Amino acid sequence: MVSIRINVGEQKLYLLNEQGETEREYPVSTSKYGVGNENASEKTPLGLHCIKHKIGGSMPINMVMVGREPIGLLEDCINQDKELPDDVITSRIMWLEGMEPGKNQGGHVDTYNRYIYIHGTSEEDKIGIPASIGCIRMRNQDVMDLYRKVETGTEVLIEE
Repeated sequence: MVSIRINVGEQKLYLLNEQGETEREYPVSTSKYGVGNENASEKTPLGLHCIKHKIGGSMPINMVMVGREPIGLLEDCINQDKELPDDVITSRIMWLEGMEPGKNQGGHVDTYNRYIYIHGTSEEDKIGIPASIGCIRMRNQDVMDLYRKVETGTEVLIEE
């Protein structure tokens, strides 16, 4: 099975093949608050994770999701003056679950309960610099490409 490695210092996501070699490299944006696993920290969690859920596979590019539900295309939401959250989630969601008890799973450090995703963003101009509130943001075309190449259960290692 393929796997994902996210390097926060480089602001890069690497899709690795079954031999552990880089198949594809994508620029990302992690948290503007740095790294950390604590609940409510708005930091990007470190350690070994897996993709627990994939959401949005049949939706068009730039579909805005709030609470993991589609509310309309980004351009339409802007034109209709819809109130949007600070960190607009678009196109696809890969919801992460921590796999290391006490580090990113359970208690006050639970990645899944923090709603940490790999997702598309309305702020593609900020890809490559830390700008999110915990999640891993990607360009919409890139997140759609990655989404097609991974399955639920895919391992995701997030490191500094």
